[in-house]
Amino acid sequence: MNIDNHFSNAQRAEVLTQALPHIQRYNGKIVVVKYGGNAMINEQLKQQVMEDLVLLNLVGVKVVLVHGGGPEINDLMQRLGKKPEFVDGLRVTDKETVDIVQMVLAGKVNKSLVNLLEMKGGTAMGLSGMDAHLIEAKMKDERLGYVGSITKVNIDPVVDLLEKGYIPVISTIGCDSKGNAYNINGDTAAAFIAGALGAERLIMMTDIAGILRDKDDPTTLIPSITIEEAEELFEQGVISGGMIPKVDCCIEALHRGVKNVIIMDGRVPHSILMELLTDEGAGTMVMGERA
Repeated sequence: MNIDNHFSNAQRAEVLTQALPHIQRYNGKIVVVKYGGNAMINEQLKQQVMEDLVLLNLVGVKVVLVHGGGPEINDLMQRLGKKPEFVDGLRVTDKETVDIVQMVLAGKVNKSLVNLLEMKGGTAMGLSGMDAHLIEAKMKDERLGYVGSITKVNIDPVVDLLEKGYIPVISTIGCDSKGNAYNINGDTAAAFIAGALGAERLIMMTDIAGILRDKDDPTTLIPSITIEEAEELFEQGVISGGMIPKVDCCIEALHRGVKNVIIMDGRVPHSILMELLTDEGAGTMVMGERA
């Protein structure tokens, strides 16, 4: 059944007019989207995310896509007979593994996303953090090998692409002055890039609805928190496990000049449009302070 048949032309027009104030608000503004996880694995969801980004670009939003690709990296490692290892949620990355990461992220995943955006009518350009030394890094911890800690972001190539109307698609590989490549946490890279761009909004797509007061109950979604309230939720144990580094990255982005950050469920169809172009929004908004 085609859901379009349930809407009259008048209803479609009403939806568009309700979106108008939101389109006006974000016109000419920069929105960075961190994309990965299940939304990237599910082909139908991937198509919808690309449609959302192209639509936003066409109505004047300057969209930047920062992506990961952990499942694809794991898949290739296993096919090559190499077992993925993690310490505190970070991938142990020896020399062979960083080559695999570079092949998967800067190659297969990056170019497939660029191609999808083009097929949806967008104009996209793929970059890795190594291009023009976009992401400069140093070794984070010797135990982790070639896992990078960001030391500098050279944002000019991204700004140039945005000014020419492209959607920059960035894979999170960093480098140092000696030519070493580093595996960079995608959320951290998105926070630094969004900060360097002075983005209006950073959208973190995850596998849950947002920050939940009870992690097992989606109805306990917290719609918005300030940095101060986030610190209290850390202490109470409400923000725990894998959500801790994600919220830390949100706070990092705010400190670096991003207006606000959204943690949302990337498994919900068209969640990006729901967040940006409707009154209700989606997920949890993390902000510096309440107005």
